[in-house]
This record gives sequence, structure tokens and C-alpha cells, in this order.
Amino acid sequence: MILLTIRTDKPEAEIGLYDDVERVAYEVWQAHRELAETLHGKIQRLLEDNGQTLQNLDGIVGFKGPGSFTGLRIGFTVANALSYALGVPIVSEVGDDWREKGISRLQNGENEKVAMPEYGADVHITKPKH
Repeated sequence: MILLTIRTDKPEAEIGLYDDVERVAYEVWQAHRELAETLHGKIQRLLEDNGQTLQNLDGIVGFKGPGSFTGLRIGFTVANALSYALGVPIVSEVGDDWREKGISRLQNGENEKVAMPEYGADVHITKPKH
């Protein structure tokens, strides 16, 4: 089972590639305000460098939060879009052992279908003008 993990709750983004529970590759980079521009390329490179393609993915685990509103929103948009397009399950988790818990859930056949972040506070967005 080839799995992708994504964490985008802080300026340092993280992605990982796992074969069942064995970590194949992991990358952490200073994404800060360039996450939307860098995330897709980093995922593609991680897969290619390890002899994989998007079509080889069997599931996705996302770090649920709490954390940066924009970072989590970007990360979950990418994760959910990949899950949907590839027809693979997605789960989200919290805590220091989020990867292990998420991988276990995928191995047990769980699928959130649409994973949602937890921001840790009320979201402050501009109200629509009427």
C-alpha cells in the first residue's frame, strides 16, 4: 500500500511517502507563503525520485490541525483533489502520531471521502456584502 502524507499547518510543509508503515521518503521545506506554488511539484518530485507515480498511490493522510488557516486550506484542497481524482481513500489525524494513526486507519479500510481541517479557532473571513 503506497501512501502519501501531507502536513501544511505551519511555515514548514511536510510530505511523506510510505510503503505500508515503512517510510520510503520524507521532505520538509520552508513553504511559508509559497505553499500553493511548491506543493504539487514537491509531491511529483517525491514520487518520481522513488520510482512512483500518482497512479501508484493507494491512500492519503493529512495532518488535520490546528494550524494556519491558509496552509491547512491549501493542503486539504490538494489532498482532497488527489483523493477524488485518483479514487483513493483519504483520512485526517491530529497529534504527534498523526501519520501512524492515519496509516492504520487507511489499512483498516477507512475513508473520510472529504477530509476537513480543524483550525483551532473560529475562522475570520470577510462577510459577504449584500
